Amino acid sequence: MNGEQLLQQSLQIFEARRANYGLAKHHFREVARRWSLILNCQITPQQVVMCLIELKLARLKENPTHLDSIIDIAGYAAVMAEVLPEDNQGGLRNERN
Repeated sequence: MNGEQLLQQSLQIFEARRANYGLAKHHFREVARRWSLILNCQITPQQVVMCLIELKLARLKENPTHLDSIIDIAGYAAVMAEVLPEDNQGGLRNERN
């Protein structure tokens, strides 16, 4: 699988999750609310995404060739763009230019 195929696979999963669970910003807001209750501190949707990426990175440490974890990280990057607060959407910048 090349990089483009990996991103296409990730997009298919992203779209399937949206069809099953709704918009990422709503779903991850609910996860953040629930984690905040369990952990007794304020958790943001962005922190939920970062923690899930860290979970995948920890798994990749054990098996760096596990394709599902790599695909999931690409999907969580897309989710991160969607869970940013509305007033910060314009702040999403491409630092390469």
